[in-house]
Amino acid sequence: MASSVLRTSFLPLLQSQDGYNSISSLHNFTTTHHRGDRKGRFNGVAAAQLETGNASNDSNTMVKRGHRTRKNEHFKRFLNFSGEKPSTPVLDTIYHPIHMKNLSIEELGKLADELREELVYTVSKTGGHLSSSLGVAELTVALHHVFDTPEDKIIWDVGHQAYPHNILTGRRSRMHSIRQTCGLAGFPKREESIHDAFGAGHSSTSISAGLGMAVGRDLLGKNNHVIAVIGDGAMTAGMAYEAMNNAGYLDTNLIIILNDNEQVSLPTATVDGPASPVGALSKALTKLHSSREFRQLREEGITKQIGGQTHEIAAKFDSHDRGMVGGSGASLFEELGLYYIGPVDGHNVEDLVYVLNEIRSMPAPGPVLIHVITEKGKGYAPAEIAPDKMHGVVKFDPKSGKQMKSKSETLSYTQYFAESLIAEAKQDDKIVGIHAAMGGGTGLNLFQKQFPDKCFDVGIAEQHAVTFAAGLASEGLKPFCAIYSSFLQRGFDQVAHDVDLQKLPVRFAIDRAGLVGADGPTHCGAFDTTFMACLPNMVVMAPSNETELMHMVATAAAIDDRPSCFRYPRGNGIGSILPPNNKGTPLEIGKGRVLREGSRVAILGYGTIVQSCMKAAELLEMLGVSATVADARFCKPIDGDLLRQLAQEHEILITTEEGSIGGFSTHVSHFLGLNGLLDGKLKWRPMMLPDRYIDHGSQNDQIEEARLSSKHIAATALSLLGAPQGGRSPTQPIDGTLPIHMMI
Repeated sequence: MASSVLRTSFLPLLQSQDGYNSISSLHNFTTTHHRGDRKGRFNGVAAAQLETGNASNDSNTMVKRGHRTRKNEHFKRFLNFSGEKPSTPVLDTIYHPIHMKNLSIEELGKLADELREELVYTVSKTGGHLSSSLGVAELTVALHHVFDTPEDKIIWDVGHQAYPHNILTGRRSRMHSIRQTCGLAGFPKREESIHDAFGAGHSSTSISAGLGMAVGRDLLGKNNHVIAVIGDGAMTAGMAYEAMNNAGYLDTNLIIILNDNEQVSLPTATVDGPASPVGALSKALTKLHSSREFRQLREEGITKQIGGQTHEIAAKFDSHDRGMVGGSGASLFEELGLYYIGPVDGHNVEDLVYVLNEIRSMPAPGPVLIHVITEKGKGYAPAEIAPDKMHGVVKFDPKSGKQMKSKSETLSYTQYFAESLIAEAKQDDKIVGIHAAMGGGTGLNLFQKQFPDKCFDVGIAEQHAVTFAAGLASEGLKPFCAIYSSFLQRGFDQVAHDVDLQKLPVRFAIDRAGLVGADGPTHCGAFDTTFMACLPNMVVMAPSNETELMHMVATAAAIDDRPSCFRYPRGNGIGSILPPNNKGTPLEIGKGRVLREGSRVAILGYGTIVQSCMKAAELLEMLGVSATVADARFCKPIDGDLLRQLAQEHEILITTEEGSIGGFSTHVSHFLGLNGLLDGKLKWRPMMLPDRYIDHGSQNDQIEEARLSSKHIAATALSLLGAPQGGRSPTQPIDGTLPIHMMI
């Protein structure tokens, strides 16, 4: 496709509330194109208004000679974060986005303030994502004021920024239920609202989805707008650039809003506090919106000064000069074929409305990127001071921001992993840690504190993280790649092709395996055992408790001829005795263990569900049924000797796992079938997550819905035993309690 030359003459607006110029006026800009249908598309968009002084679309804004003056300045008011329900007179009139259409700029500003008060009041009682949503209050208000959802499509990326959107789209009365069982989802969900154009629990998908919607619109002859709001780390993933590259080529009308809160690479907390954003893009954008020369260039309108030059020469000069004085971010986007506008003050409602109205009124703008500068946690002091700690919160005190975290006698599995890895690294200087913008979430912030030069945050880029680790392994280092189970899905091809095929000893620490509670199906770690254990060279492990986790960290460190992985859940340990100095002992590869000896029933658990198997055996014992419990430890290579023993010495074999169909139980059935162990009288039943997605809620509720509790395991055994052979009836109550089959 032929190249396009774009030129903009920027003119200054009024000072924003934060004391710096917002986006330069869109007036008085001309554009030269060499792209067929885009020729002249921007010409004279607002030139008539500029020359004549006509009012803009906003009745509270006057435009004359490139400057806008406000009839009603929006002065800051003191916000109510007392913990009492705030007074929200403007918000109380909004039940759907259409109710915002006739609000003045001043009223829109008040609405943004009231949204912040409502957010803090609500989330303080429920927990959830706070800082990111506080940062987009004005942007959300402006988008819904200018555009018409659901006809116009707004995609939030990542979806944890969408709480204000939820409130304004008919869900305010249910915000008290967010992320709770049977309540609102914590991320946009198409099934939940017609205003949720696309579900987004994982990052960096909005531009691809938006481009698909835009092309679909064109093919169907529609004329609605598609807006992709991307930010808070989402711009670091390669998928966003793949989509922008394609958008520039296809040249369809698409609005991309880059929500730049100076955390383009999500800086999850370190031990000493927030970390600086990582990645060259973050530096480029910071340089772009802080460059004094670039601002001066925008304000003076360089193309205006060129005067008699042709549009094309002016465009080339403008583009070259912008690149010279720090506009590298703009040049990057424009080289991809996007028309760049910005930076825009994301907390100035008037400017946002003005810019969005101008873009909306253009008949065929092509792909446009609006660079919006916001502050994460804006308006709420505790979140402004510590946006990382207030990113995802439990219940907290609105006055102070102090979170009401429940105290536990044990640490989280994440912390046990980190402490064990630190212990290994103290004895092996080849060990390095890698995470994808999740230092706090994976515990590698603790590792980084001890080994700052051996911990790598690659941004939200799981594919890159995996192959980066493969490169390290090829040089003889021992990389531990710590990634959430659901996020590792994004890097599967790299795991298969770049790691497993080459037998490179990358160690994958798979956090958040199994059900994860309030984050719901987008973050559920259901599939890792299935997709990791199908790889020929991969060693696949799962610990039954925190002690076993430390042993598996040591085992992975010792495996140096092939890749390995171990999965562990969200939540805390059980209080098992830890090895000295948190230094585990390597396990024998492919060997499980028997934890409890029985006779009739064998229960084989994989992972921390072993604890539920032990409780199930206790329930069965109360009913006169003797049960063996074994801890598989390994899915691959599987312990064939243990499987033979369990199959040959018991009437019933039950396998349990907190994973999807195709996982551990599939490998068990494969072994049993090939070795003729299913040809006799053995009754085998697998128990795993159901073949459907389980909605958000408490982990206990999810376990009950999945029918994987200790009661369900015991009931499965009883159903297979049938009529008892002596002793107490399996369905007879004990000590006045209900029979197990009635308890579930």
